[in-house]
Amino acid sequence: MSGQLFIISAPSGCGKTSLIRALRQRRADIALCVSHTTRAPREGEIDGLHYHFTHNSTFEALLAQDGFLEHAQVFGHYYGTSHDAVAALSAQGQDVVLELDWQGALQVKQRRQDALWIFIIPPSLAELESRLRGRASDTDAVIARRLEGARRELAAARDADFLVVNDDFDLALQQLEAIFLCQRQRRARVIDAHPTLADDYALRPA
Repeated sequence: MSGQLFIISAPSGCGKTSLIRALRQRRADIALCVSHTTRAPREGEIDGLHYHFTHNSTFEALLAQDGFLEHAQVFGHYYGTSHDAVAALSAQGQDVVLELDWQGALQVKQRRQDALWIFIIPPSLAELESRLRGRASDTDAVIARRLEGARRELAAARDADFLVVNDDFDLALQQLEAIFLCQRQRRARVIDAHPTLADDYALRPA
């Protein structure tokens, strides 16, 4: 059974990374696809775990061959998700997660209509501001920029397939897991996993 492709997006401070980490700890059949980047590794980053660190020439060659589902250039460095990386994980039967901003998500949706887009949203902008201030790591100016960016990103949530409001972390995690579990019970995936039963019960579409 091939895996389903999921995109998970959220503004900064909405708990997206923490939710994905907790979800993968609960389910071994969910894989996070590692992106490529041309920037240098930061302290503690491991090639193949945090990113596939790639030379500019290699990235541009893959780009010329249409090797990426989505890509962007940020502060002079390329970032992208390769078709091959997604296909390899999916072929193993794992559901594949892409952790992307809304612009990357739209690129993927244009190329892969079967991809499902989950948007993690805060209960309110006031709560999001409270969380950002609670980090005690950003200046007022940085927080203001993050909130303005969040307003733009949240406008894109209208195009998502699923919304998860991260008000209570445990509840949001349950809701996120429910989306993945529900998709595994679609008829086509059950038939793929149990072809003999599908023939016995005439479950295949006419």
